[in-house]
Amino acid sequence: MRKSTGLSFSHVGIFVNDLEVMASFYSDVLDFTITDRGHLQGPHGPIDLVFTSRDPDVHHQIVLVSGRPEEIDFNVVNQISLTADSIETLQAFYQRLQTAGVTELTPVTHGNALSVYFRDPEGNRIELYIDTPWYVSQPMRVPMPIELPADELLAWAEQHARVLPGFRPRSEWRAEMAKLMGVE
Repeated sequence: MRKSTGLSFSHVGIFVNDLEVMASFYSDVLDFTITDRGHLQGPHGPIDLVFTSRDPDVHHQIVLVSGRPEEIDFNVVNQISLTADSIETLQAFYQRLQTAGVTELTPVTHGNALSVYFRDPEGNRIELYIDTPWYVSQPMRVPMPIELPADELLAWAEQHARVLPGFRPRSEWRAEMAKLMGVE
């Protein structure tokens, strides 16, 4: 049996075209702090880096790196996901993103999470989300009425999730996964 110990996810780095536009977006719109900047010699020439974080204990959570080729016609980044601490935070960022004019701003429920998707200035898909206290089989995605008051939105999401395949408390799903991963 495999054990899921010894590794945990830490950060992601993405290549960008316009480092300053991207650094401004991540710091001004998503409240990341620029923790460092610098230059390195990369395999194809010099690169500039901007390190960002929202956690004072973590030097960087997202690294922006110059050198994204202009001729790439497909973005290999499916999404970068950030956890919100509450429905109210998710709703506040939704309003902020509307004001910022982001593209593809889409609030959805996955049954086990409430999410807001959008594109950063270079087309990378970002997800802001909160987990719900239950699990449903995935994939599942439907639009959600994010404008509802937080308690009504959660009640709406639960009512919707209860009729979906696999509905059960998240704690049951977690126990099943812990056993499967050998980390009971």
